[in-house]
Amino acid sequence: MSSNLPRTLNCGISYNSEDPLAVTMAFNTDAQYPVVWTFSRELLADGLNARAGEGDVVLWPIHDHDGGLTSLCVRVGGARTALFEIDAELVVSWLDKTYEMVPCGAEFNDVDWDALVQLAE
Repeated sequence: MSSNLPRTLNCGISYNSEDPLAVTMAFNTDAQYPVVWTFSRELLADGLNARAGEGDVVLWPIHDHDGGLTSLCVRVGGARTALFEIDAELVVSWLDKTYEMVPCGAEFNDVDWDALVQLAE
Protein backbone atom coordinates (compact mmCIF):
# COMPACT_ATOMS: atom_id res chain seq x y z
CA MET A 1 0.00 0.00 0.00
CA SER A 2 1.22 3.46 -0.83
CA SER A 3 1.62 6.36 1.57
CA ASN A 4 0.28 8.81 -1.03
CA LEU A 5 -2.70 10.69 0.36
CA PRO A 6 -5.54 11.08 -0.39
CA ARG A 7 -6.32 7.98 -2.39
CA THR A 8 -9.66 6.54 -3.45
CA LEU A 9 -10.19 2.84 -2.74
CA ASN A 10 -13.14 0.54 -3.12
CA CYS A 11 -14.37 -0.90 0.15
CA GLY A 12 -16.70 -3.83 0.51
CA ILE A 13 -18.54 -4.49 3.75
CA SER A 14 -20.32 -7.73 4.53
CA TYR A 15 -22.51 -9.27 7.19
CA ASN A 16 -23.62 -12.86 7.69
CA SER A 17 -26.58 -13.52 10.00
CA GLU A 18 -24.99 -16.87 10.90
CA ASP A 19 -22.18 -14.86 12.57
CA PRO A 20 -24.38 -12.02 13.85
CA LEU A 21 -21.77 -10.28 15.99
CA ALA A 22 -19.25 -9.67 13.19
CA VAL A 23 -18.87 -7.42 10.17
CA THR A 24 -16.12 -7.67 7.59
CA MET A 25 -14.57 -4.80 5.63
CA ALA A 26 -12.43 -5.50 2.59
CA PHE A 27 -10.34 -2.67 1.18
CA ASN A 28 -9.20 -3.15 -2.39
CA THR A 29 -5.65 -1.89 -2.81
CA ASP A 30 -3.05 -2.33 -5.51
CA ALA A 31 -1.94 -5.52 -3.78
CA GLN A 32 -2.83 -8.96 -5.10
CA TYR A 33 -5.43 -9.47 -2.38
CA PRO A 34 -7.73 -7.04 -0.57
CA VAL A 35 -6.97 -5.98 2.98
CA VAL A 36 -9.65 -7.67 5.09
CA TRP A 37 -10.63 -6.83 8.66
CA THR A 38 -13.36 -8.51 10.71
CA PHE A 39 -14.62 -6.85 13.87
CA SER A 40 -17.80 -6.52 15.90
CA ARG A 41 -20.95 -4.98 14.52
CA GLU A 42 -21.31 -3.18 17.85
CA LEU A 43 -17.89 -1.55 17.35
CA LEU A 44 -19.00 -0.27 13.95
CA ALA A 45 -22.21 1.17 15.43
CA ASP A 46 -20.32 2.71 18.34
CA GLY A 47 -17.79 4.28 15.97
CA LEU A 48 -20.56 6.23 14.26
CA ASN A 49 -21.24 8.03 17.56
CA ALA A 50 -17.86 8.40 19.25
CA ARG A 51 -14.29 7.12 19.13
CA ALA A 52 -14.46 3.36 19.62
CA GLY A 53 -12.05 0.46 19.64
CA GLU A 54 -8.46 -0.04 20.62
CA GLY A 55 -5.64 -2.05 19.18
CA ASP A 56 -5.88 -3.00 15.52
CA VAL A 57 -9.27 -1.41 14.74
CA VAL A 58 -10.29 2.08 15.86
CA LEU A 59 -13.25 4.05 14.48
CA TRP A 60 -14.54 7.57 15.00
CA PRO A 61 -17.12 9.90 13.43
CA ILE A 62 -16.43 13.10 11.53
CA HIS A 63 -19.04 15.86 11.71
CA ASP A 64 -19.61 18.94 9.60
CA HIS A 65 -19.71 22.47 11.06
CA ASP A 66 -23.39 22.03 11.94
CA GLY A 67 -22.75 18.81 13.85
CA GLY A 68 -24.10 16.50 11.15
CA LEU A 69 -22.38 13.16 10.69
CA THR A 70 -20.48 13.11 7.38
CA SER A 71 -17.87 10.37 7.52
CA LEU A 72 -16.59 7.42 9.49
CA CYS A 73 -12.85 7.11 9.99
CA VAL A 74 -11.45 3.62 10.26
CA ARG A 75 -7.87 3.04 11.36
CA VAL A 76 -6.64 -0.52 10.96
CA GLY A 77 -3.33 -2.20 11.44
CA GLY A 78 -0.69 -3.07 13.93
CA ALA A 79 2.90 -2.24 13.03
CA ARG A 80 1.71 -0.76 9.72
CA THR A 81 -1.50 1.22 9.87
CA ALA A 82 -3.91 2.60 7.34
CA LEU A 83 -6.59 5.25 7.76
CA PHE A 84 -9.80 5.17 5.74
CA GLU A 85 -12.60 7.71 5.54
CA ILE A 86 -15.98 6.29 4.53
CA ASP A 87 -19.23 8.11 3.75
CA ALA A 88 -21.24 7.77 6.98
CA GLU A 89 -24.62 7.80 5.24
CA LEU A 90 -23.70 4.62 3.36
CA VAL A 91 -22.48 2.92 6.54
CA VAL A 92 -25.60 3.91 8.53
CA SER A 93 -27.90 2.64 5.77
CA TRP A 94 -25.98 -0.64 5.48
CA LEU A 95 -25.86 -1.11 9.26
CA ASP A 96 -29.63 -0.53 9.52
CA LYS A 97 -30.14 -3.43 7.09
CA THR A 98 -28.07 -5.73 9.31
CA TYR A 99 -30.31 -4.83 12.25
CA GLU A 100 -33.34 -5.73 10.13
CA MET A 101 -31.74 -9.16 9.59
CA VAL A 102 -30.73 -9.65 13.24
CA PRO A 103 -31.97 -7.03 15.70
CA CYS A 104 -29.62 -5.71 18.36
CA GLY A 105 -29.89 -7.98 21.38
CA ALA A 106 -31.18 -10.92 19.34
CA GLU A 107 -27.77 -12.16 18.19
CA PHE A 108 -27.95 -15.26 20.40
CA ASN A 109 -31.64 -16.12 19.90
CA ASP A 110 -30.93 -18.97 17.48
CA VAL A 111 -28.05 -20.51 19.42
CA ASP A 112 -28.61 -24.15 20.34
CA TRP A 113 -27.28 -23.91 23.89
CA ASP A 114 -27.87 -27.62 24.60
CA ALA A 115 -25.70 -28.58 21.64
CA LEU A 116 -22.95 -26.24 22.82
CA VAL A 117 -23.04 -27.72 26.29
CA GLN A 118 -22.71 -31.19 24.81
CA LEU A 119 -19.68 -30.08 22.79
CA ALA A 120 -18.07 -28.72 25.95
CA GLU A 121 -18.52 -31.98 27.86
